[in-house]
Amino acid sequence: MKREDKTLEVRYNDAEARGNLFRLLYESLREFISYRELLWHWALRDIKVRYKQTIFGVAWAIIQPFCMMIIFTLIFGKFAKISSDGFPYPVFSYVALVPWTFFSHSVNTGSMGLVSNISLVTKAYFPKEILVLAPTLAYLIDFAIAETIFIGLALYFHVDFHATIFWLPVLVFLQLFFTWAVGLFLATLNVFYRDVKYALSLLMQIWMYATPIVYPLSQVPANLRNFYLLNPMAGIINGYRQIFLQGQSPGGMSFLLTTGGVFLLFIVAYLFFKRLELKFADII
Repeated sequence: MKREDKTLEVRYNDAEARGNLFRLLYESLREFISYRELLWHWALRDIKVRYKQTIFGVAWAIIQPFCMMIIFTLIFGKFAKISSDGFPYPVFSYVALVPWTFFSHSVNTGSMGLVSNISLVTKAYFPKEILVLAPTLAYLIDFAIAETIFIGLALYFHVDFHATIFWLPVLVFLQLFFTWAVGLFLATLNVFYRDVKYALSLLMQIWMYATPIVYPLSQVPANLRNFYLLNPMAGIINGYRQIFLQGQSPGGMSFLLTTGGVFLLFIVAYLFFKRLELKFADII
């Protein structure tokens, strides 16, 4: 075991002995921040590798959600006649599809971050959570590009713009932490159980339909809504629709519960990841 790994082991054992896991969280995050230049470099590398030798390049960031919008509009808007709360279904679905695409791509790539970089995990010392977060930051660029299409859709379908759009950074920040938390948890499990790779596709499909993407939150029965909102992505997606379409600031008890749940999950996932980090090199 390397000297750095021994230092980590001493730190973890000392924190557990004192029952001060929040101290461990603080020290781990501080060390992670000190490697921020490596994080940016790795995220930039992901962007370059993803679009290398492609014809359309970053246009793929727009093509996928736009094509899904067309398919969803035909199937759920025209044929199934699913409610869109009075908004044109293409705009209604696109507002949800862009953040969902960002989430699903980030989780799929981030969860494979450790097993896809075995040589780095086993031979180099750095905060391994960088390998999980970097793909999320890379897909954040795609998210920003795809969001610009909303302007054209809003103008075409005569949807009003609202000042509540300034809440967008808050929602993105919240989604970023939730996505990172899910990625950390799945990346850790994937080191020990490679079934994660095969189960993830099914999980994301189920998760999408358990989130108000093809239908509005108002269609969920009132007596089940609090239980339904235990899915943080439900509150986040609904928040995007509130600020873009309804002109409402995301708030109320449901949004507070979503925010609290996201940061609680992040703390649990991050500590779970850091506690098992010492075993990665031996198992992977």
